[in-house]
Amino acid sequence: MPALRTALLQSSGVLGDTAANLKALDEAAARAAETGAGLLVTSEMFLTGYALPVEEIAALAEAADGPSATAIGEIARRHGVAVLYGYPERGDGDAVHNSAQLVGPDGARLANYRKTHLFGCFEQDAFTPGDTPVVQADLGGLRVGIMICYDVEFPENVRSHALAGTDLLLVPTAQMHPFQFVAEQLVPVRAFENQMYIAYVNRTGPEGEFEFVGLSCLANPDGVTRTRAGRGEEMVVGDVDPELLQASRENNPYLRDRRPGLYASLV
Repeated sequence: MPALRTALLQSSGVLGDTAANLKALDEAAARAAETGAGLLVTSEMFLTGYALPVEEIAALAEAADGPSATAIGEIARRHGVAVLYGYPERGDGDAVHNSAQLVGPDGARLANYRKTHLFGCFEQDAFTPGDTPVVQADLGGLRVGIMICYDVEFPENVRSHALAGTDLLLVPTAQMHPFQFVAEQLVPVRAFENQMYIAYVNRTGPEGEFEFVGLSCLANPDGVTRTRAGRGEEMVVGDVDPELLQASRENNPYLRDRRPGLYASLV
């Protein structure tokens, strides 16, 4: 099975301007396709921006099959690149979710995930948490899972994906100062202890009261980060190699040596 070249778009886009961010996404998809990438991953809330007033987030929220989803499906199909994008999702009633949606290279919507662990008062005031921890889709012969930012910091969350067979975990994020150790240290450890690839894609620069730290990465199941962005806006590319994944899983006994009967107190 060939490797899935994955492009990580480290960008904060334009705050509050969906049209501008769709244009930027179109341009990024074209660049990703030129590198041979089959997948483009954006940051958390890329479609609208993150640090917006609660009422503006609600006003910009769209259904999972709304006009922006249609536009992104056209972008994906035109460039032949799957796209994972973060956005505010209009749910039932007045609910707004911090969501990420995966669109296939043919423009079809493959999976939609609602952030389950909301970070801080800002997110808890703006969003309704999702209640489905493991959301997956098949892409390029790989089982792809989705989380958002804070979700990956809960070891039980990532282990649930490992037990469900996730090969590549996509994590759009809005990681801020002073928590850059998450990108630098925690994410590669999560990839190693759960034997999967993790694509962790951050925002960058100042936005409202936040300072996003960049440092997006593609962490390998052997714990090595071979693709790492700096602090500014950029796109980096790395390969998700099924052969390396298989070899790493054969050599690492974590999942085989688990004793679940000892962990009942965790739940």
